[in-house]
Amino acid sequence: MRVVIQRVSRASVSVNQQIKSSIGQGVLVLLGIEDADKEEDIDWLVKKISQLRIFDDQDGVMNQSLLEVAGDALVVSQFTLHASTKKGNRPSYIRASRPDVAIPLYNQFVEALSAILQKEVQTGEFGANMQVELLNDGPVTIIIDSKNKTF
Repeated sequence: MRVVIQRVSRASVSVNQQIKSSIGQGVLVLLGIEDADKEEDIDWLVKKISQLRIFDDQDGVMNQSLLEVAGDALVVSQFTLHASTKKGNRPSYIRASRPDVAIPLYNQFVEALSAILQKEVQTGEFGANMQVELLNDGPVTIIIDSKNKTF
């Protein structure tokens, strides 16, 4: 699994010009899933995302986690995170999982993040053409790939 995490003041996702989900202070998580991903990738990533110290403390130092600030989360599926650009100018998405594999893992990821945050996690609509709007706070943007994890 590969994620792009953006610390946001607010974010929303729209489908067919209708807002589907929106959040205040928290994180926008763009989630890419590949066939090699397993439940351990989900567990590791949701723990990492919830405990990543990317929010300012009282001294203005990034020293607090999403859990500590009771922030919101918006998770949007994005198969293009697994694009390969090695050959030519047209990206290949061969590593990205097909919906029959990706949807259950996506749902599991959202449920696991919701459980650890002890609040509902907002989502996009899997497979839809979405418009994502955000106010990146900082800006703070972090890329994490669960294949690079160490336990």
